[in-house]
Amino acid sequence: MDRLSLISKIQGAYWAITGIWPLVHMPSFLWVTGPKEELWLVRTVSILITVIGLALLAAGIKKRVTPEIKWLGIGGAAGLGFIDVYYSLNDVIRNVYLLDAVGELVLILLWIWAGQRGLVTTSGKAHSQHG
Repeated sequence: MDRLSLISKIQGAYWAITGIWPLVHMPSFLWVTGPKEELWLVRTVSILITVIGLALLAAGIKKRVTPEIKWLGIGGAAGLGFIDVYYSLNDVIRNVYLLDAVGELVLILLWIWAGQRGLVTTSGKAHSQHG
């Protein structure tokens, strides 16, 4: 089983779906997440999350998970998770974002669990060390 590709596909699909949501139907997104003053910012973040999600998804499907892809997944999840927790606990955004923070933490733990085995290096060879 190629854990790295699976995790890349999971995170990619999750981010693509959640990123597309406000672009496709802003009213339902706002109903769940709460009112926003700057809808242009919601759209900007949505586009970025969608694009990154699609890149992660493509890397997973093609089994081309490089160290950069892995760190993009971990770093992005850590950043979004921190924002979710910090601003939820400071009553800037609704507590529903804490559910996303849990999801982001799970993604980080999955990346760590996957280790290095199967990671594609710049030479195009998969890393064979157990990790």
